[in-house]
Amino acid sequence: MIDLRSDTVTQPCAAMRQAMANAEVGDDVIDVDPTTARLQAKIAEMLGKEAAMFMPSGTMTNQAAVRLHCQPGDEMICEEGCHIYNYEQGGFAQLSLVIPRTIRGTRSQFQVEDVADLIRPDNEHAVRTRLLSLENTHNRGGGVILPLENVQALCRWARDNGLATHLDGARLFNAVVATGVAAEEWAKEFDTVSVCFSKGLGAPVGSALAGPRDMLERLRRIRKLFGGAMRQSGIIAAAALYALEHNVERLAKDHEAAQIIAQALQNQCPQFELDPRKVDTNIVIFKVNLSNVSAAKFCEVAKKAGVWLLPFSRVHVRAVTHLHISQDDAFRAAATLTQLHEQLASGKIG
Repeated sequence: MIDLRSDTVTQPCAAMRQAMANAEVGDDVIDVDPTTARLQAKIAEMLGKEAAMFMPSGTMTNQAAVRLHCQPGDEMICEEGCHIYNYEQGGFAQLSLVIPRTIRGTRSQFQVEDVADLIRPDNEHAVRTRLLSLENTHNRGGGVILPLENVQALCRWARDNGLATHLDGARLFNAVVATGVAAEEWAKEFDTVSVCFSKGLGAPVGSALAGPRDMLERLRRIRKLFGGAMRQSGIIAAAALYALEHNVERLAKDHEAAQIIAQALQNQCPQFELDPRKVDTNIVIFKVNLSNVSAAKFCEVAKKAGVWLLPFSRVHVRAVTHLHISQDDAFRAAATLTQLHEQLASGKIG
C-alpha cells in the first residue's frame, strides 16, 4: 500500500527510536527536562527567536498563540481556508472567546489591500481587532508557499496598526527547502511562530511555539490550562531533535515525488483538475470531474488498487508525499491513478 493520506503517517526510523531510548529526561513540569530544553533552544535559534516551548500538537501551539495575543472578545484576521479556522474545532472561540474574521484569498493568499479597511473602530460598539494569523505552507491551498514579500508586507501592515502576528508554520521547513530562504527569514516578521515535528520531519509527536522570552511565563500557564504540560517529555523531544538534525534537507525528495504525481495528473488525466495548477511542495490536491464519481468513491477505488488517498471535499482528493514515499513509489502511484482515471472515464469501473 502506498499511503498518501498525509505526511503525519510517518513512523520513527531505527536511529530516531534509539535517540528516544537514550534521551536524558527530567520532570519538565516541576523542574526541567534537559532534552526538551535542548530542543526548545535549538528550534528557537533556527527561527531567530528568543525562546520556544514544546507542546503535544500544532493545534495546541496555534491555540496557545491566540490565547497569548488576544483577550476574550478580541478579533483575529485569518484566511478562510487556514488550518487554525477549519481544523481546530473553533478552539479560538471555545477556549479563548476570540472571534475570527476570515478573508477569501486567491490561491490561499490575500494582500494588504484586502485587509486595509478591516480593523474595527476603537469604540464600545465593536470588537477589538488584535491578531493577524497566516499559514505557510498552506495545507488546503495544496502546500502553497506564501510569497515572502507578501508576508513581509502584511506583517508590516499589522505592526503599523498595532496588531500581533502569528505564523502557523506547521510545514514551514517545506517552504525553507523549496525556496532556499532560511527559517529565520520567514519567521522574523512574526511575534510567534508554530512549527510541527510530526509531519514531513517524521517525528511521532510534537510542535513548538517560538517567540520572545517574556512570553514564557504566561505561555507556560496557557499550556498547563490546555493540558499540554508534560513530565519526561525528553523521550519525544529527542525524536524532534533527531528530525531537525536529519530530516530537513531531505524534504526536497518529497517535493520531487509530489511533482511526479502532479505531472502525471496534468498530462494524462483530463478529468482530474489539479488544484492549484502549480504544486509548490509535497501536497497535491485534485478535483475529480466525473459526474458519477465522488472524491470518497475515487479514494475507495484507489485504495483497492494500492494507493491510499484522502477525500478532501465532495469532489477534491489530496495526496501527500513524505519520507516513506520513494521516487519509485511516486511513479507507481502515478501509474495507478492514471489507469484508474482511464477506467472511470470509460465507464469500465464505476
